[in-house]
Amino acid sequence: MKLHNLLSLCFLLPASTLFAQSNKSYHVKSPDGKIDMSVATGAAINWSVKHEDTEVITPSAISMTLAGGEILGKNAAVKDAKTTSVDQYFNTPVYKKDKVHDQYNQLTLNFKGDYSLVFRAYDDGVAYRFVTRKKGDITIVNEEANFNFKDDDKAFLPFVNDYRNKDKFTTSFEALYNNVNVSAVKKDSLAFLPVLIDVGSPKKAAILEADLENYPGMYLTSDGSGSKSLQAAFAHYPLLEQTGGYENMNYVVNQRANYIAKTPGNRSFPWRVVVISTADKQLANNDMVQKLASPSRVADVSWIKPGKVAWDWWNNWNVSHVDFKAGINNPTYKYYIDFAAANKVEYVVLDEGWSNIVDLNQISPSINLQELIDYGGQKNVGIILWTSWYALTRQTDAALAKFAQMGVKGFKIDFIDRDDQKMVASLYDIAQKAAEHHLLVDYHGMYKPSGLQRTFPNVINFEGVKGLENVKWGVVNHPGYDVSIPFIRMLAGPMDYTPGAMRNATQANFRAVNGNPISQGTRCHQLAMYTIFEAPLQMMADNPTIYMKEQESTDFIAAVPTTFNETVALDGKVGEYVSIARRKGSTWYAAAMSNWDARELSIDLAFLGEGNYKATLFEDGVNADKDATDYKRTVTNLTAKDKLQVKLAPGGGWAARFEKVN
Repeated sequence: MKLHNLLSLCFLLPASTLFAQSNKSYHVKSPDGKIDMSVATGAAINWSVKHEDTEVITPSAISMTLAGGEILGKNAAVKDAKTTSVDQYFNTPVYKKDKVHDQYNQLTLNFKGDYSLVFRAYDDGVAYRFVTRKKGDITIVNEEANFNFKDDDKAFLPFVNDYRNKDKFTTSFEALYNNVNVSAVKKDSLAFLPVLIDVGSPKKAAILEADLENYPGMYLTSDGSGSKSLQAAFAHYPLLEQTGGYENMNYVVNQRANYIAKTPGNRSFPWRVVVISTADKQLANNDMVQKLASPSRVADVSWIKPGKVAWDWWNNWNVSHVDFKAGINNPTYKYYIDFAAANKVEYVVLDEGWSNIVDLNQISPSINLQELIDYGGQKNVGIILWTSWYALTRQTDAALAKFAQMGVKGFKIDFIDRDDQKMVASLYDIAQKAAEHHLLVDYHGMYKPSGLQRTFPNVINFEGVKGLENVKWGVVNHPGYDVSIPFIRMLAGPMDYTPGAMRNATQANFRAVNGNPISQGTRCHQLAMYTIFEAPLQMMADNPTIYMKEQESTDFIAAVPTTFNETVALDGKVGEYVSIARRKGSTWYAAAMSNWDARELSIDLAFLGEGNYKATLFEDGVNADKDATDYKRTVTNLTAKDKLQVKLAPGGGWAARFEKVN
């Protein structure tokens, strides 16, 4: 790592004669010089960002209000300014690549009043955070974070639309994107992160946060005045809570405090981040959250085993052609385990129903859990248990110790549905305790990831996405969403989308079916998700019976890894299509997906590098526009010199495996 002063890059400019003498302006530029982050101090602190000639963020005020009336950022007096440069690589054992290049220029402004602001400029974006050095604890009444735009730009915004118990900060964090002008955002609406802004085609700016710990998550809202601005909003600290929501599995808030956080006064706060792209495909392979997250606190990660999961809930335990009554019982789960073992699927999850929903010690009389754990162990298949957050936190230490001793490999923790300070702190606590017991964690019913996945790599998936489960009840346009999230939601981290439907439907033929659900789009659209969607713990949503009937598709899915050594974003346009290639060892996997529009893509195989490859290709069948299950499988030999013309049906997909032969 290189660490030295860069006063030539991060420089101090004289104050304008129009301002008081204490007002100053500072700049920090990206290593390639294309991004210029400007900070103006004085009566208020304003930051702005330019990328070449594009004004990405126009001057926007930032501050932090403490109890007692102190405002960090008001009448700000700079004590000193320090500049550094970092150029390093760090390893990422549970990720889409095995190492990340972390290169940035940094400006630290230390202010009177025992606080600082740290600004970083990367080649692909910028970030800033508050740092305080106060004695004892402090109370944060509010944090001001504004994102002002020069023009009335179009934005992709996922709005909170399903809040529970009349508390708008209790939500599933699942929503399709509204593509609207910034000025059209209504007062009191809430958009959860990440949010994407078109700042001048083809340039985009994505707003997100990183290193969120012991602090509430950030939303974006508007003052309703029709301005070209988005402002931060935060859940206030919960004072009164009770069980509620679906089946009383949530812990909902009845009263909130007049502050957002109480916290130690000597700490760093979350990063406020803007990722900048000059082509949409860059967003599909971005490492900003990894770069800004706190390093791993798990010293030995050798026990963390990513993989796929045979999952029961989406397919409603609907196995058939068996001599037992399918359901939440040992014969059914042994059938899932047998299927997993035969297809080298690493895990089986026991979803809702194996225990009482609020007491994990009350196991269903139809389940002999130890027998299932032992049976899976004999076949090299691990057992993961579903639980609500409320049930687990009633007995966290005892439950983790008990089930780890029994041989359980991890927990899928559901119905979290909040990101206030208390909830965020709880999830870090659970992650740490689970790591101590060598337990994996999949946070379902969860806000977006924001760095926890690097700090505790045993947390190997997150929901915070409108996944496949939603088609059980009906979704207007899932394929369009599927080709939006790789550029927006996936910026934050992995997604527990739960793909793998084998019953596939065209737009005209789709209908909501809860018991035997159908997916929107083609079979190859589903196959492509296993390469395109990042998910170190990836579900196989359909049931073993239908997978065995569709063994050709199952063989392909089962062979796709869930972590990789290298990722290459090939092409894409937000909301229209995406194509990505990923390498594990010497084998490459590539995939493409489309929205409801048919299209033809050219896939350049230059990413393969030297050598000859055996290619197994799955493409939409010639009649996939009428029967979405129609596909064609081809095996051929290809090299990096080849280009493939791929035809995608409406809601279509393409998926390939390239095995190096010499």
